[in-house]
This record gives sequence, C-alpha cells and structure tokens, in this order.
Amino acid sequence: QVQLVESGGGLVQAGGSLRLSCAASGRSFSLYAMGWFRQAPGKEREFVAAINRSGGGTYYADSVKDRFTGSRDNDKNVVYLQMNSLKPEDTAVYYCAAAWFGVPRNPNEYKYWGQGTQVTVSS
Repeated sequence: QVQLVESGGGLVQAGGSLRLSCAASGRSFSLYAMGWFRQAPGKEREFVAAINRSGGGTYYADSVKDRFTGSRDNDKNVVYLQMNSLKPEDTAVYYCAAAWFGVPRNPNEYKYWGQGTQVTVSS
C-alpha cells in the first residue's frame, strides 16, 4: 500500500515556475515507477511525466518537454515536478501516481493516486 500526497500547487503568471512535490508513505517507494498526470476541467486526465524506479530515466509528454523536469528522492520518499515557463494551458489539477509495472504513460496502469493539487497559470 502506498499513500501519496501532492503539494506545491498555486497561482502563477505565465512564464513563471512552480515545483510540485509528492510525498509517499510506505517502505516500498523505490519499487514503484512514479508518474505525473493532469486534468483540466472538461478534459480527460493526461500524462505529463514519468520517472523510473531509480530516477535515472524520465519521460515526458511533448507538450511539457523542455519545460518540466521530473525527479525523485528515494531516501525521502518524494517525487518532484519542476515546472518552468508555465503557460495558461498548463492550468489543471496535477496528480502523482505509482505504478508497479514498467514506466507507463497510461493512467490505467497506475495503482495508487494522490488527491491532486491545483495549478493555475494566468495570462
């Protein structure tokens, strides 16, 4: 069982930055690949980034590549999403999630989810 709690969301102007954190409970954190997803009002949940178990491999959606950076600290049981050059279209609720198999982009392959944190980017 893994419990996930996101933090770090907020209101920022376009071009600004935010760093999201996701704290995980449990001793098996390093056994899970971690993903970041987002969901805007009226839209489906979409993949943002995924980080493999060691943190040495990261994968991004084309829409955030070169602007967002995912990382993790397995000693602290925390995963991060550094978001730079934010755009109004990045506005959404951001979720972290844990996957047992692979490093998936499909949200259906993630077993545990946080409650989400709101990110709002004003123009």
